[in-house]
Amino acid sequence: MKDSMWGAMVIMLGVLAISVIYFFQNVTNTDEQNYNLLKETTEAAMYDAFDLSRYRYDGTISIIEEKFIENFLRRFAENASLAHTYKIDIYDVNETPPKVSIKLSTADGTTTSNVGGAITTFNIVNRIDAILESRY
Repeated sequence: MKDSMWGAMVIMLGVLAISVIYFFQNVTNTDEQNYNLLKETTEAAMYDAFDLSRYRYDGTISIIEEKFIENFLRRFAENASLAHTYKIDIYDVNETPPKVSIKLSTADGTTTSNVGGAITTFNIVNRIDAILESRY
């Protein structure tokens, strides 16, 4: 009887360990994917919004705000996961010098995980402040 209890305990601990690993893997993958998508999309949208005519006229490096927002939202929508609902806050766009600040969060606690029969919902928030650099 004693050996069978040890066997049952080892199996229960194994199931618990696998569920905890699955939970943290889900959270980490979602956070990492959101951050990389946010970073790459912001950089590409800033390059797309670069004001080439102003640079040719007086050498000033700047971006066009409307073009940046349009390109950012289009690129993000093309690459975002359909399993989540996102809330995008673009709260600072400077045209000269080119700088943007963006906050990306999963809206309404859409990231869920089931651990031990309990469903947990939470928000993942990523923020980025990007500056368009140039070399002279």
